[in-house]
Amino acid sequence: QVQLVESGGGLVQPWGPLRLSCAASGRILSTNTMGWYRQAPGKGRDLVAVMSSVGIANYADSVKGRFTIPRDNAKNTVYLQMNSLKPEDPAVYYCNTKPAYYTPTSLGGYWGQGTQVTVSS
Repeated sequence: QVQLVESGGGLVQPWGPLRLSCAASGRILSTNTMGWYRQAPGKGRDLVAVMSSVGIANYADSVKGRFTIPRDNAKNTVYLQMNSLKPEDPAVYYCNTKPAYYTPTSLGGYWGQGTQVTVSS
């Protein structure tokens, strides 16, 4: 059984920072990717950022230069450091882990319960 527990969501002012955390437990391959996806109301679940086990990151174009995805393999934890949050960033953010053979945009693998990010002044 794989479990992903997210934390760190909440309300942030426009252009402010926010950091999400996701701790994974259970039978996870060390080669799995870990990443973040988001889903806004009425929309599909989209890639935000994915990090491989060897430090290769993929980012959605909309977050490049603003978000980073540090990963601590020893702790099976991935973070999402979000800077300069924009009005189009609010969504439920989901943590994901999946085998490395999945493409970054694939929605396979295991999911956390999601954490809400709201951007408002």
